[in-house]
Amino acid sequence: MHRPAQRLPRILVSAAVVPVMLVAAGCSSDSGSDSGDAANKDSSAKASPSASKAAVVKEAAYAKLPEPCKVFSSKTLGELVPEASKSGKEGKSDDAATRGSCSWDSLEDKGVKGSQFRWLSVSLLRFESDQTRGTGEKLASTYYADQVQDARAETGATNAKSEPVSGTGNEATQVSYDLKKKEGTFKQQVVVARAENVVVSVDYNGAGLAGDKAPSAEDLSKAALKAAKEAVQAVVTANQAGESGAGAGSGSGGSASPSKSPSPSKSASESPAKGTKAPATKPPATKN
Repeated sequence: MHRPAQRLPRILVSAAVVPVMLVAAGCSSDSGSDSGDAANKDSSAKASPSASKAAVVKEAAYAKLPEPCKVFSSKTLGELVPEASKSGKEGKSDDAATRGSCSWDSLEDKGVKGSQFRWLSVSLLRFESDQTRGTGEKLASTYYADQVQDARAETGATNAKSEPVSGTGNEATQVSYDLKKKEGTFKQQVVVARAENVVVSVDYNGAGLAGDKAPSAEDLSKAALKAAKEAVQAVVTANQAGESGAGAGSGSGGSASPSKSPSPSKSASESPAKGTKAPATKPPATKN
């Protein structure tokens, strides 16, 4: 009658073993989960470099600028500023690879009949791609819009009008207005154009002085537009030099599509900041 009582402790001991085994199995399962999480993290860490490479800003299309005083042909200078020195007056630049300017002034003296004054200038500004600020094309487009707005907001301008221009770079605008000075009324023409990551600004004005009649605004407008197309093409040609199948003067005057850039752009830290204007000093209205 005492034997059943002796079996009870053995049953309790056997029952106690089961929870211990379950706990051990649970620990083993958790350990596997932790190692899986670690593997996933390690995999993500290895994938991040390739993701950052994909985010690199593309290189700017144009890597160089033409010499500013050589963007116009002798024929164009002879038509727009006939009495000017063909060499032009080059503006000062702290980095000729990113900015440059040149100007010409012409005074045709007709004696008692008066005289005709003409002034022509060109400025070029090249933007490089920047990892934080964006592509060179984007930076140039922003600067282009600022330049157009500045031309439209000229102090003292009258009879102002502005219109988009086709066939001159990727985008272009021509702004025309009259500006009255003590010497006379000047017919002003400004053409701002963007060719990929380069902004070209052409400023052309004329006036009849000492009793001579004022020049035709329409004629000045056509001349300024012709000069702008030529300046844009000079940018294209400068970046085609040395490329296979590309020669000087090739392509249409309004082309803005480059071959491959001949050399990598400079460091982005050297790119012009937004709103930086190319150095260009306007000469006096008349010269004796």
